[in-house]
Amino acid sequence: MGMYNHTGLVVTDLARSKEFYQEVFGFEFWYEISPHDEATAKLCCLTPPLGVTASYLTLGDFVLELIHYSAPGATGPFQPRTMNEPGLTHLSMSVDDIRSTAKRAAECGGNIVEESDVGAAIFIRDPDGQLIELLPVAYRANLPPKP
Repeated sequence: MGMYNHTGLVVTDLARSKEFYQEVFGFEFWYEISPHDEATAKLCCLTPPLGVTASYLTLGDFVLELIHYSAPGATGPFQPRTMNEPGLTHLSMSVDDIRSTAKRAAECGGNIVEESDVGAAIFIRDPDGQLIELLPVAYRANLPPKP
């Protein structure tokens, strides 16, 4: 049987991303590590040097690992993804007010994806372009109970 552990997200500016997720969504700092390049390179199938710092933030039981590569050339270029490509597409957050949260995200370095606005939901991007869906808190109340 498995248990959820965390979701990893590569960021280009660790301090900026920590501030974004803490200020916009209320994530709390948990801990931070700087593992050795050799083990990290092997685990991630990358070529050192990497200079990884991993910062762990929590929101309830959700753990977000912000991964920063400080070595020159260790971070690949951003490539925008569409919602129909296989793999992880977005994070989804329930918030009290989607419009005010979207505005706060823009103030903290993110962007609002205005063309996605359907009234009851909207997408934003974090400072590195990661898609985040904003839904009202009431959305969860209308879902079937978890088994």
